[in-house]
Amino acid sequence: MRFPLSSIFAGMAAVALTGCMSMPQDGRNSVATATSLAYFPKKTQTQNLLHQLPGPQRQVAIAVYGFTDQTGQFKPSDVGQTLSRAVTQGASAMLVKALQDAGNRSWFTVVERERLDNLLRERQIIGEMRKRYLGEQDIDPNALPALLFAGVLLEGGIVGYDTNTVTGGAGAAFLGIGARTEYRQDTVTVYLRAVSVRTGEVLANITTSKTIASQALGASAFKFVAFRELLEAEAGITSNEPDQVALQQAIEKAVYGLVLEGVELDLWRFEDMSTAQQLLAAYRAERDGVYDASDIQKAVKRAGSLTAMTIIDADRDESKRDGS
Repeated sequence: MRFPLSSIFAGMAAVALTGCMSMPQDGRNSVATATSLAYFPKKTQTQNLLHQLPGPQRQVAIAVYGFTDQTGQFKPSDVGQTLSRAVTQGASAMLVKALQDAGNRSWFTVVERERLDNLLRERQIIGEMRKRYLGEQDIDPNALPALLFAGVLLEGGIVGYDTNTVTGGAGAAFLGIGARTEYRQDTVTVYLRAVSVRTGEVLANITTSKTIASQALGASAFKFVAFRELLEAEAGITSNEPDQVALQQAIEKAVYGLVLEGVELDLWRFEDMSTAQQLLAAYRAERDGVYDASDIQKAVKRAGSLTAMTIIDADRDESKRDGS
């Protein structure tokens, strides 16, 4: 049986397009649009969670001296040793941005501490200029007020980067036409703790993780176009979730959890605590792994199981037996 060459390429295109459409979404586009123009990245789902947080009773002054890579891992390479780190070294900037996103800049007043020497040097220059040109021996506090101090210090860092936590793939071929898919998953973990500046006590701590998925799809076909002349064609696409985006989401989730953990420990409060009970209940269920039985039943039904569980009300079932 012989297949026209056009049907072979049509089948390959269909497989490739189907694979592209089935790629999972994780808060950003799976396949980046090819453009020569700079653009603003789309918001992640964790960033939307931070924006939707209700406002606090009062802002918390907070300082971040650094949020470093504590994994010590280098980026894996198939061609030899590389000096590139496995994760970005700019996690401190992501943490500051996440703190400002909490409640649309209503939760935290972030003070600059990562480059404190630069800030103090500029203030010293201002003082010297005012002494020389204005003759001030004591700097006017209205012109150069004292630095704002922080009541809470944030510590922590990137504590884990595990590669190939899940790997797999599948493929099939028939009469010279085949398709394949490969999947790989990494995991990045961050740790964040809040420390009281006044007493040094660790007030709260949180650990979050985010998976980093990579997926490859491909199709191939071959056909004898003449005696001893074989035509082969291949097509494929690879989707790699950016490590930076995954780390950003893990940090944003840590800040979100830190806010709710602090509310639960009565370190700070929402302005309207009545509207926060649902948020706290959902946070506790996710943190402790506690799920309602009805949620499990809905998940089983969505999965299409033939043996979906049935929830039985024990009290009602007992009353039926007594009545009979």
